[in-house]
Amino acid sequence: MRHITGLILALILSAALFFGAGWGIATFSVMQAGRGTQAVSALASAHNALPLAALVCTGLLVGVLLAVRAVSALATGLPGLVVLGWSAFVLLRGRQALSYVPLSGSHFAIGFSTLLSTGTLALAGTAMIIPLFMPSRWRGNAAEVEELEDEYATQAALGLVP
Repeated sequence: MRHITGLILALILSAALFFGAGWGIATFSVMQAGRGTQAVSALASAHNALPLAALVCTGLLVGVLLAVRAVSALATGLPGLVVLGWSAFVLLRGRQALSYVPLSGSHFAIGFSTLLSTGTLALAGTAMIIPLFMPSRWRGNAAEVEELEDEYATQAALGLVP
């Protein structure tokens, strides 16, 4: 059940990376091009702070899914592998790889393409696949409890536990 939940969380994380991070970066790029160095002061209005909130929430979701041990490794591993593969495809066939970004022409796609072409998603993908290589992330907590109970029962049967 943990891994099915991990698959669902992987889909949610993929959508957050595409829509949240893509839209946030695209909006920041437009603000930077339009206002130059005044872009930081433009974040004082609530409307312009929304892209920052989207990026922070996406980063927070990635961080929580990476840190919480109870979450399956698939939650961050699958989107991480996809992003790393897509980044490698961008290195090999740049224009062709970027043509496969869905919803082309939207702010989401423009921001996601920016993240892909700058290598930011490759860096994030590298961090996201780390839980795949940790054996403790593949086992649930129930298995550890059963192991402890079995060990205690064996010791009690042998008369080692008073």
